[in-house]
Amino acid sequence: MDLINSMDLDSEFSVVLRLLIAFLLGAWIGFDREKHGSSAGIRTYAAVCLGAALFTAIGEHMGDTAAASRIIANILVGIGFLGAGIIYKNDKTGSSQGLTTAATIWCTAGIGVAVGLKMLIIAVVAAAGIYFLLVLHHQHWYVNWKKKVQQKHRADNLDD
Repeated sequence: MDLINSMDLDSEFSVVLRLLIAFLLGAWIGFDREKHGSSAGIRTYAAVCLGAALFTAIGEHMGDTAAASRIIANILVGIGFLGAGIIYKNDKTGSSQGLTTAATIWCTAGIGVAVGLKMLIIAVVAAAGIYFLLVLHHQHWYVNWKKKVQQKHRADNLDD
């Protein structure tokens, strides 16, 4: 099998459109991180989503399902490796940092894969879900609810 199949102009435009969609979805997700000063922002999230869509579209174009599956699996492993580098433990506070960034970058790669496979509705819904999760902790109702739940949990533990 010839791994490098020529691509007609319509197919190339289809891939370019998917790359643009992946770029926009990734940038949208990264926007919240950027405006709140996270080191991973628009550029990081857009690059992850765009790269995942690009590699997935290339794998799909090869016409070999097994090769495309390996490409997708390696995207997820590679982004997992990137995420592992983002997470660190703060010894002064005893807390972990970077978990949300690592998790949302990993999910953004999944969104890019979905776009690369022409699963556009799934990608848009997933991007909206991730964006919602990122903006959630800036909503007063959520912050108040979270404090209430944590206080109740602490009170319950004191009773034990």
